[in-house]
Amino acid sequence: MVKTIRVPDEYHSWVASHKREDETMAETLRRLTRAPPPVEPVLSPEEADDLREAIRRRRDASRGRRAAIAARLGEAEIDVE
Repeated sequence: MVKTIRVPDEYHSWVASHKREDETMAETLRRLTRAPPPVEPVLSPEEADDLREAIRRRRDASRGRRAAIAARLGEAEIDVE
């Protein structure tokens, strides 16, 4: 899929002045912005949603374990000898 973007003439001239003979404008922009080439998504939107939900559940469980440990440590007497 190809998209067209509007840029000021000065910006287009600047990019064009940095364009190498063997490059497309997209390749020049990628090089100038140091952006990696785009890749196809690895996960479907549904898989990504499932992964986000699993991460959320793990974070919530971890927060609960940390809170329980902190409560126990707060109640325990600590010997500093």
